[in-house]
Amino acid sequence: MISERCVSCTTFNIFAPIYKRLGEKDQSCRESQYRAYWQSRNQSIIDRLLGDRSSIICLQARSLSLLEVWLGNEELVGMYEKRLGDAGYISFKLARTNNRGDGLLTAVRRDHFRIINYRELLFNDFGDRVAQLLHVESVVPLLQGPNSNIHAQIIIVNTHLLFPHDSSLCIVRLQQVYKILLYIETYQKEHNLSPMPIVLCGDWNGSKRGHVYKFLRSQGFVSSYDTAHHYTDSDADCHKWVSHRNHRGNICGVDFIWLLNPNMYRKPLRTSWSEAVFGIIKYLLQAASLTNDDAFAFLKADSLGDYITYSGFCRALHQLGITSQPDGLGPEDAKDLWFQADIDGNGVVNYEEFMKLIWSRKWSEHPNQILGPGNERGGSATSIGKHQAFGFSVKDAVLFPPEVEKGMWPEDYSLSDHAPLTVVFSPVRMSYSQS
Repeated sequence: MISERCVSCTTFNIFAPIYKRLGEKDQSCRESQYRAYWQSRNQSIIDRLLGDRSSIICLQARSLSLLEVWLGNEELVGMYEKRLGDAGYISFKLARTNNRGDGLLTAVRRDHFRIINYRELLFNDFGDRVAQLLHVESVVPLLQGPNSNIHAQIIIVNTHLLFPHDSSLCIVRLQQVYKILLYIETYQKEHNLSPMPIVLCGDWNGSKRGHVYKFLRSQGFVSSYDTAHHYTDSDADCHKWVSHRNHRGNICGVDFIWLLNPNMYRKPLRTSWSEAVFGIIKYLLQAASLTNDDAFAFLKADSLGDYITYSGFCRALHQLGITSQPDGLGPEDAKDLWFQADIDGNGVVNYEEFMKLIWSRKWSEHPNQILGPGNERGGSATSIGKHQAFGFSVKDAVLFPPEVEKGMWPEDYSLSDHAPLTVVFSPVRMSYSQS
């Protein structure tokens, strides 16, 4: 007989008082002006978090004022730290660099996990975004059997991506995610870690149709909520649920808990990143209403021949905003893209290469492939042994309030402008190949 201990995780962007309007008539009247209001709402948020008693809690928040991040408000932060601490959580907080306003707080139940390592990722990019990485190990075995007990290790990341104010920020947001995945990959190599589940939580400020979503999917990550509800990546399933009503009044699904199991196929990270950038280039060209011939002519620039030169390619990237952003792609990134675009290595990109790599390639396609003879639903007895790993299957996932699970935003919901997402993971044994 095998017994299991489930692991639960909650991600929630709590609405900052400075942005929460108390009435439609007076837009300048904000919750931050009334201590009793923001204190009561945040107490209610904590009540809900403690009611769920998730193993892992990942919170994000925007600024309380132009000069003071929410993590600088001693009373508010003290409220969270004390109540979470009294309930048995150990918490880590991180403010955005340069007092830009975002704050992160990650809390882990002491009776569920011990902290092996904690790292802070300071991007110092456009928007000064940050992320938290926790490497934890279960206090008690998550899987118990007659022959083995598994004290599982997990990597947890909490972040809040830049809001896509315009299409030129697509590349910056992609860079932020790339930095996170590169950091995780480097951390695993430096510490010679065995394969383990990776859980990414946060407000990703982008929907299932966005480049960030497609990039993470190409790296083998699955959206836990979509997995639990059997939703696909198709356009038909893109708006089945929402988790945010933004400052423009639009409702969308932007809060995700991503899961990567050890047995999932992963393209080389740099390959996925390059494909994602080519996808953004195509998107920007199409947004300018260019046909394939017009797009090729744009990239060809003033080339006298029927081909794209490196100088023309770099000039086009600058005009598209790919390299002109303060934290867009650098010269080495552009050169790396060029080497991949120049398939035959003759120093120029002809029309056929342009069509194959940029215009016709569906980079978002991902091979939902399980490595090795076993998977999270169980493998053959002979496969368990040399390359055995611990992983998760998604047991359940819930958004609150219930209306958002149907793609609607209730007017009487007042906890935040985001919906909390809670996922329950069930531990499983799985086999994998090192290929």
